[in-house]
Amino acid sequence: MKLGYVMGFEQIGSANLADVGGKGVHLGELSRIDGVRVPDGFCVTTAAFQQVVAGMGARLDELAGVDADDRAAIATLSAELRREIEGVEIPGDVAARIGASLARLGERTPCAVRSSATAEDLPGASFAGQQDSYLNVVGLEAVLRHVRRCWASLFTERAVTYRRRNGIDDRTVGMAVVVQRMVFPEAAGMVFTADPVTSNRKVATVEAGWGLGEALVSGVVAGDVYTVRGGQVVDVAVAVKERRVEASPQGGTRDVAVEEGLRRQPVLSREQAVRLVRLGRRIEAYFGRPQDIEWCLAGGEFHIVQSRPITTLFPVPAVDDGDNHLYVSVGHQQMMTDAMKPLGLSLWQLTTPRPMDEAGGRLFVDVAPVLATAAGRASLLDTWGRSDPLVRDALQAVVDRGDFLPSLPDDAAPAAPAAPAAPVGGPGSAADPVETDPGVVTELIRRGEASVAALKREIEDLSGPALVEFIVADIVELKRVLFDPRSHQVVMAGMEAAWWLNDHLEAWLGVRNAADVLTQSVPRNVTSEMGLALLEVADVVRPHAQVVAFLQRVAQQERQGDGWLDELAGLPGGREAGEAIRGYLRTYGMRCAGEIDITRTRWSERPATLVPAILGNVRNFEPGAGGRHFEQGRQEAERMAQDLLGRLRALPDGERKAEEAGRMIDRVRTFAGYREYPKYGMISRYFVYKQALLREADRLVRSGVLRERDDIFFLRMEEVRDVVRTGKADAALVEERREAFRSYEALTPPRVFTSDGEVLTGSHRRDGVPPGALAGLPVSPGTVEGRARVLMDMARADLEPGDILVTAYTDPSWTPLFVAVAGLVTEVGGLMTHGAVIAREYGLPAVVGVEQATRLIRDGQRIRVHGAGGYVELLD
Repeated sequence: MKLGYVMGFEQIGSANLADVGGKGVHLGELSRIDGVRVPDGFCVTTAAFQQVVAGMGARLDELAGVDADDRAAIATLSAELRREIEGVEIPGDVAARIGASLARLGERTPCAVRSSATAEDLPGASFAGQQDSYLNVVGLEAVLRHVRRCWASLFTERAVTYRRRNGIDDRTVGMAVVVQRMVFPEAAGMVFTADPVTSNRKVATVEAGWGLGEALVSGVVAGDVYTVRGGQVVDVAVAVKERRVEASPQGGTRDVAVEEGLRRQPVLSREQAVRLVRLGRRIEAYFGRPQDIEWCLAGGEFHIVQSRPITTLFPVPAVDDGDNHLYVSVGHQQMMTDAMKPLGLSLWQLTTPRPMDEAGGRLFVDVAPVLATAAGRASLLDTWGRSDPLVRDALQAVVDRGDFLPSLPDDAAPAAPAAPAAPVGGPGSAADPVETDPGVVTELIRRGEASVAALKREIEDLSGPALVEFIVADIVELKRVLFDPRSHQVVMAGMEAAWWLNDHLEAWLGVRNAADVLTQSVPRNVTSEMGLALLEVADVVRPHAQVVAFLQRVAQQERQGDGWLDELAGLPGGREAGEAIRGYLRTYGMRCAGEIDITRTRWSERPATLVPAILGNVRNFEPGAGGRHFEQGRQEAERMAQDLLGRLRALPDGERKAEEAGRMIDRVRTFAGYREYPKYGMISRYFVYKQALLREADRLVRSGVLRERDDIFFLRMEEVRDVVRTGKADAALVEERREAFRSYEALTPPRVFTSDGEVLTGSHRRDGVPPGALAGLPVSPGTVEGRARVLMDMARADLEPGDILVTAYTDPSWTPLFVAVAGLVTEVGGLMTHGAVIAREYGLPAVVGVEQATRLIRDGQRIRVHGAGGYVELLD
């Protein structure tokens, strides 16, 4: 049936988003909830808007083609569109329907006229405040004028830019307009059914001010704040309310002074605040998620004029057992805090030996059962204290409350959850000693490489159900290699030797973090070798000017695939350069940013990602820099070792101390490099799986089972098995997961949070941190001053000597940039995460765990990194 131009609230339901926009849908749904008063009204539908803008298609196409960062073009084109829409004559049939609906409310009834776009008040993006609202509008002529203004507000510069950054095409968005009976309240404000600061779902917040709520909603004035938990007001903050917005007798609104006697008087009683929260909980239950609700108080009754989802809350794992849970982020351990697609999540869960919960496209470990026992609590807090003090601090805060976790006997707790030091969540200590023998490392690497080689041979010709069953079965082999007890003993032997050296050399000689220097340029570190190997690629490229110029064009074009490598062969020196790059990819091409997610694009799939780093090495280094870099680090470690041993021999009982320290230095240099290898082996195996699954996805696309190749990324492994077996896939489920993933990408995952949704951030120690400096975790000593390069994508690296890399996180894929920078600052990380380990090996001053570093530090700003002190100074 053809949609009309006007719909009453009673006609509107959740299926009408495309007709009346987010605000209109929510008002229609709110009007159905028992006990919720919603002022009567109607919506001018998107059909009316589309009729008006039908002749503006060319201008809309032009606007849609403008880059999000071209603010001048957006401002010009959007202003032209707004002027055109505001001056348009509303078609007679549309105006007649609006007039008839207005007459039902009363022709001279004051109304609120509010925009309602089809891309606002949605679960993934609220778009709050992006379009316009007008209050106290009286008469048909005024209503029609303000309807046009609401339509035009779809194209403000701010709204267009916001849509562009959320991936929404301007041509696909419609604008409806809500026309609603005006309420003239004594007071108004908002209810947040989850705490907007801590995200705790059990805490609600009420904000209240005198008069209309517009000034409060827009943040122009402050209101009273009531915090409600468990049906009781637990805190009240009464503001000094000097101004309020009220209806003007001439129409519209006006800003007036609040009477002196009301300025410090609470707007609501405690009973009223609790009553509002009960209303909010009813609305929250109806919509199924926490809400941001606008209310008015008139004649002693609360009227609800809007409700939208709170889009900034991180989702809580779907566990409904009535127990309290305390979740620690797996991504913060693995230095990959981005959202993961379902295939990546499920494969990681099949790989890890411990159960993990999902929320917001990320994985979390519930540590509540371990913290509930004295022994488990001591072990876990000690482990996190060594690795990531922010996590330890957050966990300690929950323990100290005494009311969230049960108290259990030691024998009731499960084994301690994933230790951050282990490759992917293995146990946290070595069960048996291992001899200090480089041959042990050599044999472990040989076994791992042989296992991956066997996998490649056996999987090559498989397809269909046989392929999926093979991969599921091979994950057992992956885990056998990854969690080989001997391998784990070697990893822990290197770490425990480093801890021993740090503890004893500080106690004996006052030298802090000695292992940071002693582990520079250790042998067999596959991740640090990866960075040095790219310097050798640059050595092959550097002599050939045409090759360098060609690669510069590749970097600018951000080309997909490896076709440009074939073109390279036609240039002087291009064949040699291409072979050097292909050789690098044969060894390291399975790596990429966020590599624990099998669905992420690997270097072998997009080799152009490496080109900026290669060009930076060509520009910034002389031939042979890779070998010199390694040798310099090795010699520095050797000099420090000799110095420390000499100083120890001069102490009482010095020969014994020097002998013990010498054994530990030998041990840490023998084993420390191997720590990076288990993950390298796992990622190598993941890439083999991915290549085989994509071949299978291509077959499924050809047979019509999947619509697109990457649909397979939005299925879990068990679902891939069913799709391959039955030849049927749920296209609607795939699309639903695509949409969910897009919303998850905009979320920032917490390090630690509770099953109530409360985010616990922890805090760094501030002793010795200068005012204005950014505190973090010291992970690699030294002090360096330079230009900050804030990078979120390795493919956009443009580094100069002396630059300091500032980014959200650095997994092993960022290592090729480490040779080109003078220091490192990250938002995520701990003492033993990859960025910290490689920074120490390369001798880079580094501070990690600096909250919001990529926002607080400007690209190009001069900063000073204090690697030992754990803070960053902003110099300009």
